[in-house]
Amino acid sequence: MNVLALAIWIAVCVSTLVLALGVRRSRPRPVGPAPRLHDLSEAAFMAGGPGAVVDSALVSLLGDGRLMVGGPGIVALRPGARAGDIAERAVFEALRQAPSGWLYQVRYAAMLDPAVQETGDALAARGLLAVPGSGRGWRRWALAQIVVCTVWVVASLPLTFVALALDPGPQVPFVFKVLPVLLAGIVLGGVLAARARRRLTPAGRAALREMRTHYVNDRTPHVQTALFGLKGLRDPHLRGQLVPAVRGTRLAAAQARGARRGSASSSSSSSSSSGVSCGSSAEVLPVVWCAGSDGGSSSGSCGSSGSSCSGGSGGSSCSSGSGCSSGSSCSSGSSCSSSSSSCSSSSGSSCGSSS
Repeated sequence: MNVLALAIWIAVCVSTLVLALGVRRSRPRPVGPAPRLHDLSEAAFMAGGPGAVVDSALVSLLGDGRLMVGGPGIVALRPGARAGDIAERAVFEALRQAPSGWLYQVRYAAMLDPAVQETGDALAARGLLAVPGSGRGWRRWALAQIVVCTVWVVASLPLTFVALALDPGPQVPFVFKVLPVLLAGIVLGGVLAARARRRLTPAGRAALREMRTHYVNDRTPHVQTALFGLKGLRDPHLRGQLVPAVRGTRLAAAQARGARRGSASSSSSSSSSSGVSCGSSAEVLPVVWCAGSDGGSSSGSCGSSGSSCSGGSGGSSCSSGSGCSSGSSCSSGSSCSSSSSSCSSSSGSSCGSSS
């Protein structure tokens, strides 16, 4: 039993050490001594992903009357309205494709606008934000360590009775030999799993705190929404418009994922016939962020009704939404077809959705 206890100590210590080093290396390194956020759009992306960026723009547009509410959940642009930044331009573009549409559809389409998505890519490139899925493997390792250590905690009890039966003389019970390291493995596994899942890097958290400090006295609704998400929005009228839109966006994202899974088999056959293999690097964050698969150096691109993530090789793109709408475009020289749910790259190869 002493040999088994020693083996458990070594295994848990080595696993935790490798896990800690892996999680640390998976986090992007900041570019420069103290990277800063350039504007409120970047702060909003740090605070709540592409959804917070668009929410801030919608609050600004609704607040000054450039965006009119034509009915419950229905919005339209006021004639002559002008956009002030990339997020507002994304909202304008979404409304041009649907001049009078549901607010949640406008929000979802604006979130998938390439300019909004590239805000996240720029932050990741500067080491402020981890791209979706960058720590997924280490998080699974941490969860596996938690499960294995928990199983050994339970198994150590009957093994203790077996050891006492085989050697009734004075001895330290087996459970007391292994319990400290097993509990440490469970606790550290949970801590490292949370760290692997965390979006903001230490430099990113510091940059966001600095931006919030800079605007500490500015209670403008769109500024507070950019810095804190919808929890920073106090206006009851605006909350009444945007909170249902957030729920609708989540439903639209879920439907897009369902459509993607439904077409996975046909997409896979299309990919194999073209000789190009694509792995989607997008995941919900908090609803959707397409990031470059090379860690943020290549921009993610999204169509207006389905997101597509730029691949790390060959300039091919992988659709991760329900499809590409007419008139929208994908990066790396690829274009979206209005009659199909795939994006064809400039080389002529097409990649279907993958989950």
